[in-house]
Amino acid sequence: MNDREEYIAYIRGRKSSDKVNYHRLALKEMEELKQRETKPSILLHACCVVCACWPMDFLSDVFDVTLIYNNSNIYPSDEYDLRLSELKRYLKERWNDRIPLIVTPYDNETYNLSLQERKDDPEGWKRCFACYEKRMDEGFRYADEHGFDYFTTVMTFSRQKDSQKLNQIGLKLQEKYRNTKYFCSDFKKDDGQRKSNAICDAWNLYRQDYCGCIYSFNARMKQREAANEPESV
Repeated sequence: MNDREEYIAYIRGRKSSDKVNYHRLALKEMEELKQRETKPSILLHACCVVCACWPMDFLSDVFDVTLIYNNSNIYPSDEYDLRLSELKRYLKERWNDRIPLIVTPYDNETYNLSLQERKDDPEGWKRCFACYEKRMDEGFRYADEHGFDYFTTVMTFSRQKDSQKLNQIGLKLQEKYRNTKYFCSDFKKDDGQRKSNAICDAWNLYRQDYCGCIYSFNARMKQREAANEPESV
């Protein structure tokens, strides 16, 4: 099977009803964790405040949540800074900084070199899978080295990302680390999108209109030009 055939088979497979219900697994695990005397700690990878705001609400009753913002994929640097500043603002205004935030160094140029060989991939294919895994691995390693009970990512919130693939990556990465468990999720379920929209409206949060990397940025610029759209602000 060549790469194109593999991609077509993957897209068809996404429409299959034979999928793991990771949201149900999350709820089951949370019910069990509620029986503990103390909250377990979880390191939550956050790509942006839009994807992170509802997962923080969802997890905070059961977990002691810490965020990690490790997103060297985001292009350009102004966009990286804007997403980070909005996340910080929300943590301050909504959570009174009770949820800690870890920010790792930003190096978009080096990061892009690791994805260069898949530069022509369509959005949502192997270049994206490599990007997911790279950031999740970085976050998982930090969680394991710093004694967190769990690690997960807010990326399962996005309708454009494959939650089946993201959870498969997380469970595979779990095999590398001794101290930290992967928390399965599908944050878009149970009306997650509507709940996030309500939070974004209430706090006037910035909503980006592309995933983040230079490839998705360039694709979005072409769409804007074709539709004669103004740049988002």
